[in-house]
Amino acid sequence: MVLLTDLHLAPILASAVPVLVFMGRQTTAPLKKEDINGIILPFIGKWGKHMDEERRHYHQTAIGPVEIVENGEAITGLFFCNDPPFICGENALIRQAIKELDEYFAGKRRIFTLPVQPSGTEFQKKVWRALCDIPYGETRSYGQIARAVGNPKACRAVGMANHRNPISIVIPCHRVIGADGSLTGYGGGLRIKETLLELERMNSRNRL
Repeated sequence: MVLLTDLHLAPILASAVPVLVFMGRQTTAPLKKEDINGIILPFIGKWGKHMDEERRHYHQTAIGPVEIVENGEAITGLFFCNDPPFICGENALIRQAIKELDEYFAGKRRIFTLPVQPSGTEFQKKVWRALCDIPYGETRSYGQIARAVGNPKACRAVGMANHRNPISIVIPCHRVIGADGSLTGYGGGLRIKETLLELERMNSRNRL
């Protein structure tokens, strides 16, 4: 498991540890890799035609556990979570996702090459593609994304599409901030958003 030990991130990471319910007990301590990695739960999905084929896998990252959803062909979801179930298994697609996530948190990866299949409206997908064009270590405002998708007045709709992004980190909705520089909202919480942005800024400076 990759751990972030940089002193600049230590205070942020310390406060980003979620309260977890593990094996029937509540804890604020980070789970060990062997406690959480390799967990899969077949479920009735919410991504349309792929729903019968999707599986969830749980992986412990440097900032807490994430839920990786895949359908055998691509990643369809990546969410922050705090109550993973306990059914085990993994495949080549999950192993690739884990490898790329660990490389990202180690500062060794700026671009993800994972196949992804986010489910959403055509407008949402257009916004998500625009998010992927934001360079590593940089940010854009909702207004800038609205202009990038050809609808300068759609800032609110862009915000909603950003909020509904089903594949966090890989589709970098954390790189979208308010016009005044404020972090605004984030599905994983503002502390995690701040951590991701600081991680990218730090690694961008280190490579100058």
